[in-house]
Amino acid sequence: EVQVVETGGGSVQAGGSLRLSCTASGFSLADSDIGWWRQAPGKKCELVSSISSDGSRDGKKWYADSVNGRFTISQDNAKKKVNLQMNSLKPEDTAVYYCAATLGRSGRWVGSPLCDTSESGGQGTPVTVSS
Repeated sequence: EVQVVETGGGSVQAGGSLRLSCTASGFSLADSDIGWWRQAPGKKCELVSSISSDGSRDGKKWYADSVNGRFTISQDNAKKKVNLQMNSLKPEDTAVYYCAATLGRSGRWVGSPLCDTSESGGQGTPVTVSS
């Protein structure tokens, strides 16, 4: 069975840091596109960051304007894990965070892309930032 699991959420005060992890099982992330989405209560799902395989060592990274400079995405293929280091957290970062990864270059997503848990059954990992 292929799946990804999000971990690392929690409660922190503004200015603090958290490190989220998206761990894959049943498949390799080496040729995958991986994304982190988040959804705050009453708000639309937002793509936060993504990393794509482009042949370079670190991959092609993208960040939403709202997190650029504060969040860092990184990939550890040996551990089948993608991390999202979140620094200088703000109350507006409060949300449930979801990850998803493609099965290689197939285009098929595993996990909760666009915060959609209907296929994965995942729950994401909640982040609460207090002021």
